Amino acid sequence: MSFALIHLEVADGIATITLNRPDKRNAMSDAMRSEFIEALELVSADKAIKALVLTGAGKGFCAGGDIAGMEKRMNAPAGDVGFNGWHRQQRVHHAQALLHTMPKPVIAAVNAAASGLGADTALACDFIIASEWASFTWSYIHRGIIPDGGGMYFLPRRVGLPKAKELIFTGRPVKVDEALALGIVDRQTSADSLLADAKAWAAELSQGSATALALTKTILNQSFEMSAQQVFAQGSQAQGICYTSTEHRESVMAFLAKSAVATAAKDEAP
Repeated sequence: MSFALIHLEVADGIATITLNRPDKRNAMSDAMRSEFIEALELVSADKAIKALVLTGAGKGFCAGGDIAGMEKRMNAPAGDVGFNGWHRQQRVHHAQALLHTMPKPVIAAVNAAASGLGADTALACDFIIASEWASFTWSYIHRGIIPDGGGMYFLPRRVGLPKAKELIFTGRPVKVDEALALGIVDRQTSADSLLADAKAWAAELSQGSATALALTKTILNQSFEMSAQQVFAQGSQAQGICYTSTEHRESVMAFLAKSAVATAAKDEAP
């Protein structure tokens, strides 16, 4: 399926979504968000796709929300501003939730600046790999708004609450070396090899059972909000599903067959 404002390609079981408004540093317009949501839903539903890499075209990862869209919202009739804003937030949160709950590994390959919603979008992924040109800023404070893309949830889980407050309250830029030290970035690589390294990492992360991976990710994503008893309970249910999966049966049968061959060879040895 072709899109105008993003690019979706799939190769060797790895999907790559590229935000494709390079002239706007990939700022997220309403039209781009609609395409982004559609692409994420396609990737999530396709069992042949094992992992997703998200990146940006040109000299930016994502500059955040589209300023033209902000102006349009402010110029709406006073009585419509609140509801229009609420409706937009539903779309923002839907897109971020699709990234966060994707039942397969998701890697943000941050090629350059990730600002505001762009930084939040990177955090909504499971992992972040960044080039030497990457930077992050939660710049919402400079627009008189709050982080609305999940930053208030994701950032404290990566850097701790006091540091998250400092980065959000100041909106200061965080260059890649500091981002790596703080735990915002998981891996750093060169711009030339960023996409290749992200895809290789995605392939490594997704080589196991897709069923077990999806269920494990679902529980891990909730584990900070659950008690140990709740984690164990959800784990029991998930394990019951895994017991019935094709991947589990095939792996056990392969192991038993290998063991049988090894035992026979040992018995036949002089």
